[in-house]
Amino acid sequence: MNKINITRILERLERLALCTESSNGVTRRSFTEQSEQAEKLVIQWMQEAGMAVRKDAMNNVIGRFEGKDPNMPVLMMGSHIDTVINGGKYDGTLGVISAIEVIHVLHESKQIPEHPLEVVCFCDEEGTRFHTTFLGSRAMVGALTADDLTKCDDHGISVAQAMMENGLIPECYQYAKRQAGSILAYLELHIEQGPVLEYIKQPCGSVSGIAGVSRYTFTIKGKAGHAGTVPMKKRQDALSGAAEILVKIEEMAKQYSPLVATVGKLVVGPGTSNVIPGIVKGTLDVRDTEVKRKSEYLTKLFADVNKMVKRRNLTCQFEKILEIAPVSCSRKIIDCIDTAMLINGINPHQLMSGAGHDAMIMAELTNVGMIFVRCREGISHHPNEFVTPADIEISAKILLDAVWMIANDVSVNEVERE
Repeated sequence: MNKINITRILERLERLALCTESSNGVTRRSFTEQSEQAEKLVIQWMQEAGMAVRKDAMNNVIGRFEGKDPNMPVLMMGSHIDTVINGGKYDGTLGVISAIEVIHVLHESKQIPEHPLEVVCFCDEEGTRFHTTFLGSRAMVGALTADDLTKCDDHGISVAQAMMENGLIPECYQYAKRQAGSILAYLELHIEQGPVLEYIKQPCGSVSGIAGVSRYTFTIKGKAGHAGTVPMKKRQDALSGAAEILVKIEEMAKQYSPLVATVGKLVVGPGTSNVIPGIVKGTLDVRDTEVKRKSEYLTKLFADVNKMVKRRNLTCQFEKILEIAPVSCSRKIIDCIDTAMLINGINPHQLMSGAGHDAMIMAELTNVGMIFVRCREGISHHPNEFVTPADIEISAKILLDAVWMIANDVSVNEVERE
């Protein structure tokens, strides 16, 4: 079998990095000119790798490499190419490009697996534009709703409008759903987005599970007033209330460790220097591997927030926009990845993912597995995000070996005997 072409992977990463709105890092939001440019490149590379390519009803780009039996369930690989604002060039994108490279190597080597293979480039994993994540993978498992298509970006453009502008029919989003049993497994390569692999000096590792996510928007309402005429004791300052709530969110999260909580966005109104803020809107993201602990944290937090806003004569309303349960990766897939690591001279290491991935959505439909790749200083969602070519190459080789095992129903014991 041919070797992984690291030069090809690196060149493609650089070309996708040029599809960006910003000069600082990579900004590539879904249903934009930049995402369309990137999708065209992905389609071209899939075709060069011998895949038949299509887009489904939710704008997921899907390349298929036929197996010996086209009727067998498909082994799917993939990730996403949308980014956060001023993000890095590897998050998500490395998983898509590495998966294409795996197929390219098989195509060049004329190796045909028993099961068909698919590479999927999921639509809008990050949620940067519409503040609602996993649009593509949720559509694929049948978890997307018509209400999700009404979510708007900061310019008031809804998901449905953006879909129409890109030639899609919003009402047909349900056709993106795949049937249970049609997908053998889903495998995703992704940068770790944390420091563990660097700390233990490992280029990659297998993921044992993914933390659950609860995400909310919140609105704190007070009363706007003149900054120079309203006495401090008479104020209903929504921003001051928000500051107290933010401190409480942080302090309580430390008490419930390893749970993590993040307020990633605040919008203050009316947003004028000489007016007391009358309204604050924001987001709250809470993640944990234990459902019970996360539930206890949120229950106590909301109770404490109610007391705070009542004391300040404010109101605060939380609206849940996302709830995803923790996910355990398939033991069989973990074993295949660990075996592939051993074959390539690397000691297996398993770690949890605190970040959400399309794999956690796909777990509603099929068995999932993930390969984490070491990233420098654990930096992600930032222009300084970096992965060495050597780590990319060995991780892609491990992905290739694991895919070959799974797609040919080769047991770990058989590999070890060989």
